[in-house]
Amino acid sequence: MRFADIGLSDELLRALGEAGYDEPTPIQAAAIPQVQMMRDIIAIAQTGTGKTASFVLPMIDVLANGRARARMPRSLILEPTRELAAQVAENFEKYGKYHKLSMALLIGGVQMGDQVKALEKGVDVLIATPGRLMDLFERGKILLTGCEMLVIDEADRMLDMGFIPDIEHICTKLPATRQTLLFSATMPPPIKKLADKFLSNPKYIEVARPATANINIEQFLVNVSPMKKRDVLRDLLRTEDVSNAIIFCNRKTTVRELNTSLQRHGMRSGEIHGDIDQATRQKQLEAFKNGDINLLVASDVAARGLDVKGVSHVFNFDAPWHPDDYIHRIGRTGRAGAKGKAFTFVTKADEEAIEGIEKLIGNKIERLGKIEAPSGDTEERAPAKRGRKPAEPKAKAERPEAPAEAEAPSSPKPAREKAAPKPAREKAAPKAEAEPAAKPNGTPAGDDRWNGPMPGFLSVGFGTS
Repeated sequence: MRFADIGLSDELLRALGEAGYDEPTPIQAAAIPQVQMMRDIIAIAQTGTGKTASFVLPMIDVLANGRARARMPRSLILEPTRELAAQVAENFEKYGKYHKLSMALLIGGVQMGDQVKALEKGVDVLIATPGRLMDLFERGKILLTGCEMLVIDEADRMLDMGFIPDIEHICTKLPATRQTLLFSATMPPPIKKLADKFLSNPKYIEVARPATANINIEQFLVNVSPMKKRDVLRDLLRTEDVSNAIIFCNRKTTVRELNTSLQRHGMRSGEIHGDIDQATRQKQLEAFKNGDINLLVASDVAARGLDVKGVSHVFNFDAPWHPDDYIHRIGRTGRAGAKGKAFTFVTKADEEAIEGIEKLIGNKIERLGKIEAPSGDTEERAPAKRGRKPAEPKAKAERPEAPAEAEAPSSPKPAREKAAPKPAREKAAPKAEAEPAAKPNGTPAGDDRWNGPMPGFLSVGFGTS
């Protein structure tokens, strides 16, 4: 089947030909005709199968006729991340180059001014992340009553990020009569509940078993100790035929530290994670796409939907916490029929997560033996950890004092330990008694509780009249 066989306009076919595309993927061949017939659809397909074009292409033709009004977008596409939203916008610009559709991109991390100006002119296609859309809606900068088409992309990722309540709220602001398209890699119960509530008699399309890894990707587990992760990674980067690679970490701090380490060892790397502002994130992605850097260290913000051609390898520096994230991470390679490799580092603490991943994909992943780093190539963090070991003997030296606390197990507070020296001060008291000083009003010698004249009502019993 060719794109020309599924009823796309001549302008769209021309743009597709210039982009080098002639045949649709299975999800595109199944979804595009249903969208053209204005049906609601639920499309389930693994990452890297062309889900984006399966709604972008028919939307361009469907929206070709009509006029946008100020602050009232004609269609809305919801994306979980800024990167995915920006990528969808790029698709509209590429495939809609011969159409006169207006578009606006609403994402966080950038100034609202230009976004508001675009909305005031009127847009045919609004691409947004839920947070920024809700913000502008509450400010009265946008009206959703004229929206004819809604696309909820990466619905399972929306669920993971906690956006489902926002999506439900947004759906209540849209016209009851509209076309809704829901795309997801998996169909967990909350997503099915969302679909049942807001879609009308949808056509269910599934082109691959949920959470099935791409057969073009060779997968490996690498047994490694936590202290040797960086060493093993550098060794693999040198010995594997890596043209470019994405290296995933679970934490933003790990992303920063690993990128700094790779650059220190002379490697062309960059980083992307949630703490980086949008302009810098886009700059890093462009550098990776253009080949200025060939290694991109990333958090899961880059795990979904980012389409970078020719990614030869994916390295899971940290085993993903959720099995679904494994599918999306390794899906950054082996795209468009190309071959790819994915290596996942496994420590003893990761075994449970790996069991979940293998259960999800339905087969065992080839496990490589423990790879030791080359001689002389040591982990730079190791000296810091060895430097902390001398502190242990100090803790042991303090243990003989513990019996003094044994009589008062109910008072383990550190403040009690500081009070222990008090008996030493009580022994010094006899020195003061050796030369008793006369006290006024007959106050007994050595009594330091009161140095002034004794009140009359206390004088009874002290030998005074």
